Amino acid sequence: MKLASPMFEQEGKIPSKYTCDGENISPPLTISDVPPEAKTLALIMDDPDVPKNLREDGMWDHWVVFNIPAGLRDIKEGAEPDGTHGVGSGGNLDYFGPCPPDREHRYFFKLYALDTELDLQEKATKQQVEEAMEGHIIANAELMGRYERT
Repeated sequence: MKLASPMFEQEGKIPSKYTCDGENISPPLTISDVPPEAKTLALIMDDPDVPKNLREDGMWDHWVVFNIPAGLRDIKEGAEPDGTHGVGSGGNLDYFGPCPPDREHRYFFKLYALDTELDLQEKATKQQVEEAMEGHIIANAELMGRYERT
């Protein structure tokens, strides 16, 4: 399975349009090679480079969406995929772009193909989604971009 964006390469710089310094809209994403047995997809975007004084675990969750239809192949710029929206670290239910407070951070877009629909409600946390996915992940893909405020 593959996850890509026409706006930045793997480990490349995320354009400021998709950050808190720009329009703060989601970048376009393309999904390919989803296993035919997948029932749903889950998408998580997080930042593991957050200072410990902001988050004890050093992780900021920017986007959590699950129970996405397995047939989805494109997420348009600024769009939210169909599915159930979990809650991000800032209390957001939709995409919230990179906004590093100190230096360049890495942002991981993680896509999971699942063999089931997750029995979770809207506003589930990333931890709850990850726990519910255990034993149900058929395939996964990752796209990492970087951003530093000027």
